[in-house]
Amino acid sequence: MISVRRAKATDSETIAAFNVAMALETENLVIEPDTLLNGVTAMQANIDLGFYLVACNRDQVIGCLGVTYEWSDWRNGLFWWIQSVYVDPQYRGQGAFSALFEATHEAALEAPQVVGIRLYAEKDNQRAISTYHRLGMKTTHYRLLEIPMQPAADPSYEP
Repeated sequence: MISVRRAKATDSETIAAFNVAMALETENLVIEPDTLLNGVTAMQANIDLGFYLVACNRDQVIGCLGVTYEWSDWRNGLFWWIQSVYVDPQYRGQGAFSALFEATHEAALEAPQVVGIRLYAEKDNQRAISTYHRLGMKTTHYRLLEIPMQPAADPSYEP
């Protein structure tokens, strides 16, 4: 039976390890583990940055999902951005991500300032995109553009 709960500080190392694995698996990126652990720890310590949910099989954490916030002046509300999604490969296809997504959606519905939920998907990850569509998400017309402020920390950066 899969359950979902808010992550605790003691889950930070597992969440960081999952994110290292996710970056390698989905984008073939090697992320510096200490930097990632510091980032997870910072978000765990400051609710203004966001929060994590974890999926558990009994007491074992088998997946995670992070939520960060973006203010929309157009809508006078917050978008919740789903990030750092990972499910241990041996538990995939058993409803862990769906449970994490549903818990996020329910929490967003209960938070009156939330006007929508968004996420980034790697453009060639059709399995993930199909899952997101099945859960009711729609592909938007926006493209993501960025300028990294720390290009040395981003192995994919190309000037």
